Amino acid sequence: MTSLRALIATELSEPQSAVITTVARVLMERLQGDAVLFYGSTLRTGDLDGVQDFYVLRASPSSSRPGWSMLWPDISYHEIDVARQIVRAKVATMPLDVFRKSASGVLLDTTIWTRFVQPSALLSARDASVRDRVVDAIALAAVTAATFAALHGPVTARPLDYWRSLFKATYDTELRVEAPGRHEQIVAHQPARYERLLPLAWQKAGIAFEERDGYISPRLRQGQIEIIAGAWCARAGFGRWLNAARLIKAAFTFDGAARYALWKIERHTGVRVALTPWRERHPILSAPGVLWRVWRSGAGR
Repeated sequence: MTSLRALIATELSEPQSAVITTVARVLMERLQGDAVLFYGSTLRTGDLDGVQDFYVLRASPSSSRPGWSMLWPDISYHEIDVARQIVRAKVATMPLDVFRKSASGVLLDTTIWTRFVQPSALLSARDASVRDRVVDAIALAAVTAATFAALHGPVTARPLDYWRSLFKATYDTELRVEAPGRHEQIVAHQPARYERLLPLAWQKAGIAFEERDGYISPRLRQGQIEIIAGAWCARAGFGRWLNAARLIKAAFTFDGAARYALWKIERHTGVRVALTPWRERHPILSAPGVLWRVWRSGAGR
């Protein structure tokens, strides 16, 4: 039987396009990272038209901006020219040890293990040791997610029902705006993968279960239920506050925020607003003027 770690390692090694691989190398050098993860819809579609999502991990702890050290990750926006094609990237940067703690469920944060129980690709790693650490962290994310899925899911159901219940619960906990049915869309893209992942993760988590005719049933002991439920209550109570704090941090520390915002405005309204040095330095102060210009153009109406 394939182990959970072997499954994760194989997924992370899936080849990606030469363009995305090149962008990963640029980001790793530019942000002084030791590993680069790629995730999001482009893994499924290959569409490079929108903004691509990356995580840059640093093997050694690095300092965030003063006052924000507890609110990882740091967010930045980059436009990278690859063979005369501009690739836009939104990048989260954080220390690998913090990433691992978040993935393991030790921290109250839910975003890391929710995101990385979904498919991702490890595009670059400084050496084999760093690669192993990243693979281990992603495997931990699967274990954490599957553990909470056992709590939120039905008594007996098909594996996909547990994942649907989990993603819906995390979206309800976090301060996020998702399209209706988003939890359905996630599992619908690779149903066989999630069906295979659940029993492997439960086995690793020490959760007993039974399988019969395509249905699966976790057999949680009372002590396990109390521990998992207590852990979830703490995260449910803290999740919105944590994500609100991250949004506030991003407003002041998002590198490239003005460039990203003006690109989004042009993409969605057709209104092109020049990126001046003042707007780049003061994205918050310049926002009212930019929005007023969009409004006057008629696009805002």
